[in-house]
Amino acid sequence: MERLPTCCVAACGSASNAHEESAPTQQAAPVPEKPDLDSVPTDPSSSAPSSDGGMNQYGRDMAVLEERFERALGSITMVFQPIVYANERASIFGYEALLRSNDPDLPHVGALLDAAEQLNRLSKLGRIVRRHVAETFATADESRGLLFVNLHALDLLDRSLSSKFSPLARIAHRVVLEVTERASLEEVSDIRFRVAELREMGFRIAIDDLGAGYSRMDRFTPLDTDFVKLDMTLVRDIDSHPMKRELVASITKLCRDQGIQVIGEGVETEAEAQALIESACDLLQGYHIARPGPPFVSVPQHNGAR
Repeated sequence: MERLPTCCVAACGSASNAHEESAPTQQAAPVPEKPDLDSVPTDPSSSAPSSDGGMNQYGRDMAVLEERFERALGSITMVFQPIVYANERASIFGYEALLRSNDPDLPHVGALLDAAEQLNRLSKLGRIVRRHVAETFATADESRGLLFVNLHALDLLDRSLSSKFSPLARIAHRVVLEVTERASLEEVSDIRFRVAELREMGFRIAIDDLGAGYSRMDRFTPLDTDFVKLDMTLVRDIDSHPMKRELVASITKLCRDQGIQVIGEGVETEAEAQALIESACDLLQGYHIARPGPPFVSVPQHNGAR
């Protein structure tokens, strides 16, 4: 997942094939220009107001959110951020595909994902994103390396992901499915089976944000995992924090012993890059390395690239 310099995230994902909600049939009153999306309950059955007036307002809010979400789906674009070899930063290992929203009401990825979760539309968003990136990367030269594609944890429940007819299946040998931190893996009861199924198709698996948030490695074994991405809190100012350096060095040694490659994500300074290299990180990603851009941006020759 993308880490912007102390400031935008990217991720995309989908969820189980949940049923769609529909707006109430009664005449809707005028709605405010920008309703507070945070006030819209995620689970209608447990959070919707009990009074008739409250229920009507809830339905109107959901109808507004649904309309804006559907409109935003037509405005999304994908950008690609290089991931490079730590010891040879001029050489590209691959790219992470990052979602962007150009809609004025859902103007950033976080807002779009929040709306998808509230509306039970994560599966729809995830399928659209995967189709976009597959179409773009299918014609990319092999020299572009691997494509990292973000998955919401619940995306693993979407059977279209493991279909041999899915857009990504055609380039599975070049795709790393990166499980993001937006939801707990506890919600996916048979995760080991689903991951094994994807690996049989040729996909590789990356665990995002190791060192923070939901526990990941207790749900995966080295046989399930090809890459881990260090959480940004470990990367930030690692050059001036000896304890962080020791921790990262321990993580990289453990992963290397298991055949797992470690990616230092969110690198913002040359000092951070050097500290990660000294801690035996395999790969680097971040604004100091290269900013996200259209397919397929190169790595600038400054910022320590060689």
